[in-house]
Amino acid sequence: MHLSLLDILVVILYATFVLIVAQFVSREKDDRQKYSPGSTSAKGSLPWWAIGTSLIAANISAEQIIGMSGSAYVLGMAIASYEWTAAAVLLIVGKYFLPIFLKNQIYTMPEFLKRRYGPRIQLVMAVFWLILYVFVNLTAILWLGATAVHTVTGLTVWPSLILLGLFAGNYALYVGVKAVAFTDVVQVCMLVLGGLVVVFIALEKISGGSGIAGLVDGLHILATRLPDHFHMILGPDSPYYKYVPGISVLIGGMWIVHLAYWGFNQYIIQRALTAESVREAQKGVVLAAFLKLLIPVLVVLPGIAAVVLAKHLPRADEAYPQLMTLLPGGLLGLVFVALIAAIIASMGSTLNSVSTIFTNDILRPIRRGTTDREFVIAGRAVAIVALIIAVAVAKPLLGHVGQAFQYIQEYTGFFSPGITVIFLLGMFWKRATETGALVAAIGSVAISLFYRFYFPEVAFLNRMAFVFLICLALAVIVSLSQKAKPQSSTIDVANVDYSTSTTFNIAGLLVISILVALYAILW
Repeated sequence: MHLSLLDILVVILYATFVLIVAQFVSREKDDRQKYSPGSTSAKGSLPWWAIGTSLIAANISAEQIIGMSGSAYVLGMAIASYEWTAAAVLLIVGKYFLPIFLKNQIYTMPEFLKRRYGPRIQLVMAVFWLILYVFVNLTAILWLGATAVHTVTGLTVWPSLILLGLFAGNYALYVGVKAVAFTDVVQVCMLVLGGLVVVFIALEKISGGSGIAGLVDGLHILATRLPDHFHMILGPDSPYYKYVPGISVLIGGMWIVHLAYWGFNQYIIQRALTAESVREAQKGVVLAAFLKLLIPVLVVLPGIAAVVLAKHLPRADEAYPQLMTLLPGGLLGLVFVALIAAIIASMGSTLNSVSTIFTNDILRPIRRGTTDREFVIAGRAVAIVALIIAVAVAKPLLGHVGQAFQYIQEYTGFFSPGITVIFLLGMFWKRATETGALVAAIGSVAISLFYRFYFPEVAFLNRMAFVFLICLALAVIVSLSQKAKPQSSTIDVANVDYSTSTTFNIAGLLVISILVALYAILW
């Protein structure tokens, strides 16, 4: 047990504060709006600063804080490409995707597919997303979170999993969508503060100094002692090339990862869909892009520092939790609660999405006479079932995995190529048909499995690029092979305004300039 009495007090005070904020935000909502995870009550009500921070809070959880730190422990700064290239993709999402979604008043991604293609692809993708959220996202967040709780508190893994599930499940199910989004502002502040504390303490311990001089000296010592950990682009001779395959992170499969995740992933994009306007959503996305530039400082540097401070760990994912145990009383409680906050925020977003997709895209089409109250009950029930399943399978699926972050990326990559194909064609090519979309969706999983078992030596980012191109070709061929017929789509893409404000353009140029500089320095 590493938590002191002061640490425990910090945790209790923080939890109380967040619950008060959540109740304040949601106090005027009626029961259907406040308690339904699938409710659209937050739609049209969130300002840009809440959207930007909420996007990051939904994204940054145990999979980044612990999982990415674990990958950094093994392969270094190259893992930061997942964060930095995402900043560029967020600009694309803000300029080209959000205007389409908001103009057409889209609330769920399967809803877009139904209105653009038809009900079959809506159902297929809804099932795919539920599988992905439960068996990849929720399980990984729970497992990595339980790893941290075990290291800091001494609890064994199973009680840690159950406690996390109970706390996060109650938080997500009972404070409502809008309250979750606003409390995410608090969560992100805690995340940044806690991450900076870990970085400062770690670098000062490495250098033996204090203040700015100690930080600079610590970073210099790290770069000197671990030069291989400070390259963004790994060569084919690197033993970790299969995780971050060289130039592919800039021109290959990494773009498929980000487009599917930031553009078409329900539990991420739902935050931007609650904007007051397109301009407000775009400002929120730009804020998220700048925050993504900061994230590697908070999660990658600690993983590299752990190579010096915590050598020979049995599993790389223990790097960040081990650094946390080096913190003094009070500060440990602060960082621990920041981590728990990130886990709760991400789990809350995922559970809300599970409930929303199930009620809106699976249950509602087949039970048209169901009342709103019955949908609320069904939404809660499916979220609870999803959470129970995730708790039960977390250890069997991830207990033997050294880098859970790589597990998440690889198995998400079974679905991402097909998702990207059907959305891009749906938004920007009128001839795309529902049958072509179905072939791309199912083909993505089938071809990925084929590659995984028959060509395991292919890096999964490269595999995703190959599968994307194959699925794109299949969707185009199948669509063209069908007789052209009048469009039944209710999605309007012809009259979408893709213009952006001067502020967005300047901020976007600044983000791209920073990215170019970072890669030029750390190539």
